[in-house]
Amino acid sequence: MSNYKTTPEETSRLPRGIKYIIGNEAAERFSYYGMRTILVVFMTRYLHLMSDDSAGGAMTGAEANEAFHNFVTWVYFFPVIGSLLSDILIGKYRTILWLSIVYCFGHLALAFIGEGGLSATQWMWVGLLLISIGAGGIKPCVSAHVGDQFGKKNSHLMTMVYQWFYFSINLGSTLSTALTPILLEWYGPHVAFGVPGVLMALATLMFWMGRHVFIHVPPSGMKFFSETFSKDGLLALAKLSIVYAFVAVFWAVFDQTGSSWVLQAENMDRRFLWVEWLESQIQVVNPILVMAFIPVFQFVIYPNVEKVFRLTAIRKIGIGLFLTAGSFALLTVAQGLIDRGQTPSIAWQLWAYVLLTAGEIMISITGLEFSYTQAPKAMKSVIMAVWLFSVSLGNFFTSTVNHQIQTPGVSELSHALEEVAQGEPVATAHWTGKVVTIMGDGGDTTKVIRLNGFDDAENTADDVLVTADGYNTIRAVQTAENAVLLQAAERIDRAFLDSNSDASKGTLLNTDEGQQRIDDLVDSQGQKLRYKQLTRNVYRITSAGSDKVHQTQWDVVLMGRISRAEKTDDSQQKEDRLTWLEKRIIELKGEEGKQEVERARGDIPETEITHNITVGGQDTLEGADYFAFWTKVVLITAVLFIPVGYFYKEKSYIQESDTTEPAGKDPQ
Repeated sequence: MSNYKTTPEETSRLPRGIKYIIGNEAAERFSYYGMRTILVVFMTRYLHLMSDDSAGGAMTGAEANEAFHNFVTWVYFFPVIGSLLSDILIGKYRTILWLSIVYCFGHLALAFIGEGGLSATQWMWVGLLLISIGAGGIKPCVSAHVGDQFGKKNSHLMTMVYQWFYFSINLGSTLSTALTPILLEWYGPHVAFGVPGVLMALATLMFWMGRHVFIHVPPSGMKFFSETFSKDGLLALAKLSIVYAFVAVFWAVFDQTGSSWVLQAENMDRRFLWVEWLESQIQVVNPILVMAFIPVFQFVIYPNVEKVFRLTAIRKIGIGLFLTAGSFALLTVAQGLIDRGQTPSIAWQLWAYVLLTAGEIMISITGLEFSYTQAPKAMKSVIMAVWLFSVSLGNFFTSTVNHQIQTPGVSELSHALEEVAQGEPVATAHWTGKVVTIMGDGGDTTKVIRLNGFDDAENTADDVLVTADGYNTIRAVQTAENAVLLQAAERIDRAFLDSNSDASKGTLLNTDEGQQRIDDLVDSQGQKLRYKQLTRNVYRITSAGSDKVHQTQWDVVLMGRISRAEKTDDSQQKEDRLTWLEKRIIELKGEEGKQEVERARGDIPETEITHNITVGGQDTLEGADYFAFWTKVVLITAVLFIPVGYFYKEKSYIQESDTTEPAGKDPQ
């Protein structure tokens, strides 16, 4: 470290190391956002198909949301570890370099998903853990490393550089968000996760190349504790923690652009500007808007608002929270249209992105600079870590909500059928039973499992019979309610088919109409069935099951799905290029897989309606109610933040050679 510069140059020009940091950040953000962009789609569609000898069931939307936000929680928890490592022991430069190597190994693990040694799910979690350690550990150090390059004479350039720093983040994420979904679609997960890994390796190399022009602020060692627990240190930490608690709610909803927004986009008309966007690809709108909005806010909006009232950092954050609530209000309306069987335009999400990105500019960019200026000299990385920890808290909140709204379903049985013999007991966290029959061998194996019902007794009327194949995928579920559920489905299907002479243009009964159609039907417990339209082509009929209570693991659920025959010109060739996923389905399932692909494409002679019966597995908060919940959460947070914006007093610290006295105060 002695060969490196430790104090900023006395110059009014930009620090020489900035270009390496910004270039590194662009490549690293390409890497991170590339894999993150496709993560939920990968979990719900690809993960269960990655191993040749074990398929199991696909993740549900709520399960994928929970897993996604757990990962983001880890990513923004590890900044705490990274900041302590850099501030106390080895400094920012070495922390960034060493953890970047860990980061690269994480991408390597994702690129090897489905290969030998580990199951596909295990490879995924190993990769996500290593990425969270790497990305999270370096995050506070990179942000603080930018500030360390400035001295007293050029500190006035810090705001502009942080704007360009944020611009580089969004340039990298724009390119990766546009490209990675295409790689996943046509070349599969190995390539889609591998390309971001290569970019991460380049980012690490670029950072290493700047080692001789960086300002390497030495770690403070034990001095860190004395300054952290000093009066100024504790006061700064306490004041900022109040702000960060509110900002955490912003991150709880902002990061849903990679989860619930993606799942919503699946049911929208994604044709926009003569292009049909992939559902995960629409996330590219956010970084594009950030790059467009930064100069607009800096040179137009902020100066004009300043003419009316003083726009402090705290006030910007408060306004940003209200804008964020507005974005989710738009999504709530759009989801309401989907719930009623319509296919709203993706423009609903585009306008929501406009509001959300405006909120991001006022909260995230402001908070990044604000956190650095409000931190005493020895606490720059720690305060940055606490700022990033607010992201972790927000995502933990979102993950917890998605965990709580799930009810256990028999689909979890897929993970308990690897090594079982006939007559052996089967047990999961929520189900107990016994293997009744095993027939065949290898992929042609059929397993029948009898699960105890609500009474937890064997061989009673409420038992559930589950049939699984050799890949442990559940193929059929038999209960006492199957007959009445199928009777109800026949009425719904008949109404759909009668609604138009061309079945491909038929209209599914909405929730109220469908409920009226089956209102006279009751299950074996004497309870009325419930009908709900979920999308234009999907409906659900539910029996409360043997416990007579809806939305529990004992619900018996029939899902009806319409595959519409797409009328095409005879001259059009039907050997359309197959996506990687379509090829994989056919490879694993043979003729059955080919039929599945044809139904999904609409390449079938007549419109078909398929039914699937399962037990449990519903979400207690779904559709428009889900987005309405988050709208209320953010709106309440914004209102409660108003007093904070009024009473908070800012106190700025700028990097100086040997003092922690404030360089000046920024009055409210």
